Amino acid sequence: MAKEYRFKGVGPDGKQVQGTFMADSGKAAKEQLSKVELRYQLRIQSFETKKDWFYNVVLPNKKKVKGRQSAYSKEEVAAALRKMGYDKFTINPVLFDIPSKPSLPDIMIFIKLSSTMLRDKMSFGKILEMLAEEQPNRGFREALMQIESQLKAGAEGREVFNRYQHIFGKFPAYMLGLATRSGNMAEVFDATAKFMERDMEIQKNIKKALVSPMFALVATIGATVYYIVDIFPSTAEMFLKYDMPLPPLTEKTLNASHWLSAYWWTLLIGVAVPVLIIWRWWSTPKGKIWRDRNMVKLPLVGHLIHKSSIEIYFRVFGTIYGGAGDNIETIRTAAEACRNAWMEDRIKRITIPSMLKDGVGFVEAMTAAEVFTRTTLTRLRTGQETGTLLQSAQQIATFYEAETTYKMNNLVEYIQTIVGLVVAIAITFLTVVSAEIATISPPTM
Repeated sequence: MAKEYRFKGVGPDGKQVQGTFMADSGKAAKEQLSKVELRYQLRIQSFETKKDWFYNVVLPNKKKVKGRQSAYSKEEVAAALRKMGYDKFTINPVLFDIPSKPSLPDIMIFIKLSSTMLRDKMSFGKILEMLAEEQPNRGFREALMQIESQLKAGAEGREVFNRYQHIFGKFPAYMLGLATRSGNMAEVFDATAKFMERDMEIQKNIKKALVSPMFALVATIGATVYYIVDIFPSTAEMFLKYDMPLPPLTEKTLNASHWLSAYWWTLLIGVAVPVLIIWRWWSTPKGKIWRDRNMVKLPLVGHLIHKSSIEIYFRVFGTIYGGAGDNIETIRTAAEACRNAWMEDRIKRITIPSMLKDGVGFVEAMTAAEVFTRTTLTRLRTGQETGTLLQSAQQIATFYEAETTYKMNNLVEYIQTIVGLVVAIAITFLTVVSAEIATISPPTM
């Protein structure tokens, strides 16, 4: 989670200089400070991290009041308490602080409530103050209070919200910053909430289609292997002591049990090592691009994932088109929000340079990226020719929302049926093997 840092120094003219900025880590903060120092030719005298402090105040009636305050130093907290008229207090740093990021539903509720109160002509500063007081998540509450303070001090809205991308997410932070300078904040907030709501629905559907069935299969395989390796041999091997012949299925299962007992570690390494390598590679920029490029080729779910990314792209594009004042920025922002690294890379490397350097038209540049469907490009070309590009983008998003929602629901039912069939086969196998042992009888003398 990003933290706030403050530096003090002396400028080239000998004047004292002070500034603050946000960074994700101490290393990133030092790198950013080095750039500031070099750019403005500063001589840094102090560099501090904003921390949380616990304080205990003893009131005149002997009652104690406990609290928590963010500050750069213990002295700042003490000065604030003395300014409030307290002189008996203790202050200690928060040693173990695990900040929790607010959930997407919490952020969406904040945006929807803000939109409702904006329509009731309430000032945005008052809205931030009210919602901060009602926010249970400490990190989110402090972020809202800081945003309110910075906006009141005259800071530019987009710059302020961009500092809190770690709280809101990249696109919502961009949209909220854009709303502060738009003529209709409530409308932009509604569009942002719609995007987040749809994005959450897409992620939920993908998890239902892929993640949940995967866990069910893994659990079934694990239970089957455990039965074969641990439970089954304890019964089957009893008959071997009496040199009794075993039925074919029981004998093969017992052989498989012995093999798994001897080479389970080989199988574990053979599965774990490739998974770990792939997971690590997918965390790299090139790995993400390869993953997303091939994910859209998967049977059954690939085309739905691809169309969901196209839907998100044009939902974002249609939301900020014209409001950003820079169409290239709109294209870039929509690409970053589409949840597909392959599409984002192609749009940034091919579409945008084609428009800027070669003067290629919007639709032609989008076609060159080779990431959009024929239906999408046809609709965009019609919108460009008729001057209704914004409406075309919104229609594409609406069309793919309806299509992917319907097909994803059918796909989830289909995958659940297949998983249920696999589980039934595993249970049947275990039942047959167990029943076969019961048919074994000792030889007659």
